[in-house]
Amino acid sequence: MPRKVNYGIDYDDDYDVYEDDDYHNGDEYEYKNEERVIAPKQEVIKAGVWRCPICTYDNEDSMSECDICGVLRNPLVKFSGNSNRTAANFKRLSSLDMPSSEREKNILIESELGAEGPNSSSASLGRDGRSVVKGRETASDSGSKPEILNSSMSSVSLSSKSRTENANEDKDKSNLQYKPESWMMPDQAEGRLSQLNLAIVGHVDSGKSTLSGRLLHLLGRISQKEMHKYEKEAKQQGKGSFAYAWALDESAEERERGITMTVAVAFFNSKKYHVVLLDSPGHRDFVPNMISGATQADAAILVVDASVGSFEAGLDAIGGQTREHAQLIRSFGVDQIIVVVNKMDVVEYSQERFDMIKQKLGTFLRSCGFKDSSVLWIPVSAMENQNLVATPSDTRLFTWFHGPCLLDAIDSLQLPARDYSKPLLMPICDIIKSQSQGQVSACGKLETGAIRTGSKVLVMPSRVVATVRSMERDSQVCSIARAGDNVTVNLQGIEGNRVTAGGVLCHPDFLVHVANQLELKILVLDVTVPILIGSQLELHVHHAKEAARVVKILSLLDPKTGKVTKKSPRCILAKQNAVVEVRGGSARIGLCRGVC
Repeated sequence: MPRKVNYGIDYDDDYDVYEDDDYHNGDEYEYKNEERVIAPKQEVIKAGVWRCPICTYDNEDSMSECDICGVLRNPLVKFSGNSNRTAANFKRLSSLDMPSSEREKNILIESELGAEGPNSSSASLGRDGRSVVKGRETASDSGSKPEILNSSMSSVSLSSKSRTENANEDKDKSNLQYKPESWMMPDQAEGRLSQLNLAIVGHVDSGKSTLSGRLLHLLGRISQKEMHKYEKEAKQQGKGSFAYAWALDESAEERERGITMTVAVAFFNSKKYHVVLLDSPGHRDFVPNMISGATQADAAILVVDASVGSFEAGLDAIGGQTREHAQLIRSFGVDQIIVVVNKMDVVEYSQERFDMIKQKLGTFLRSCGFKDSSVLWIPVSAMENQNLVATPSDTRLFTWFHGPCLLDAIDSLQLPARDYSKPLLMPICDIIKSQSQGQVSACGKLETGAIRTGSKVLVMPSRVVATVRSMERDSQVCSIARAGDNVTVNLQGIEGNRVTAGGVLCHPDFLVHVANQLELKILVLDVTVPILIGSQLELHVHHAKEAARVVKILSLLDPKTGKVTKKSPRCILAKQNAVVEVRGGSARIGLCRGVC
């Protein structure tokens, strides 16, 4: 699976772009009894590019989504003649300022799976405790119109000459009607290791990439020749200690800044699992990228820095990414974590320091909903290769720590139940287009069901049927992929601009619901500005990212019982649970049952 490209938010609010030519001093200006017509300011649009309505970045005309923030291109949908007013309203909506990063990143979406009707959408996770989004589709396909904008996907028009097929919207069926085929079930005779998707999260500079690189080198995934090259390149730039991190941080900007900016994907085999390692960025500016990677995780490694001051900064209520990452991965349904206390060599492998970190962080993890039995604590030193794949050799550590090494701790994790017998569902995390062959490939993790070469799949929200030409798993061709596998699916019979990151591949007869207005049950974290009606935010649903705004605050909830404590409050403050209605932008989001 290729390295995923995710995007941060970088926008210009145009606060200081205005004209004051019409302002005149009262002593010098002679008033006349005639109307002055002020010509509207014309926006200059470069030829061959389109401007993102969210971050204002000028993208090439061939791009179907923004290269910076990942928002879908608005012209992909064709509005009907009666939607000029709503399109204009959306243009004004898009021109509003985006909120601060704190408001964007600190809204965690939870949900409960409610009764479904023809105009409802819900998303819940297939395993216990992993339900994140509950949506109510108010702009339904039956013809009702929202107050601000029409459903963009209901107006999509496909050329009659296209070789693609329009999916029949009437084919939507209940999952209870689905009967799995025999080839979808795993064959124990295959002898293939079970796949474990493991996210590496934690505060910036805690040593996540160095830990991942060192682990890959020790397990033979990085050759000695490659490691020598990384060491040489790191020393040339005066960053010799970054050599292992450079095995995963491949871009020039990541190496120059010394931080991970996108989610890096690597593989290794343990005794029990084929592990897919998802090295996530720790900097607060790249939390949206971290979300995209962590939503694929079956379990997580939370890396903390044992250094005095660094651990405290990560757990700080303002800007501490240890705190925020722990809350995020729990909201995604991850209930098993390994807490790796890294850089123990800096504190002389002090047992007192380790116990203090375990006591403070353990209290916070329990408040997030993690059970003590599902949390493993492993002291390591990635730089000195202590307690990674074998018991520690340093006497200062093995004299008091008698637990497993990191590799054994990974093998002790339990796989979540895989839903092989349900209809196909694969959120698209990235796309690869081949200009020479005219093909498009979708990358992602199968959440439910199975897929094989020659299968028909429905691409949502485009509602176009495509055929699976071939598939790759771990850079090797495969004929069948099942729930839990990370694969690259090569599609044929579909135009490239119909497949976008944030979309979904599903069974043609069992459609994923889409909506652009949702009712959400949310938990607000550490925000400094209250959430009001009209507040803007970024909505994350699996790999989809969509600008949205709050249109209604329905109620506040008791955090313990979940019962309504106040109806129609004016605002939502930090640490409060609430039910709100939000409305998306130009494109409708596929709400995957079983994934957030």
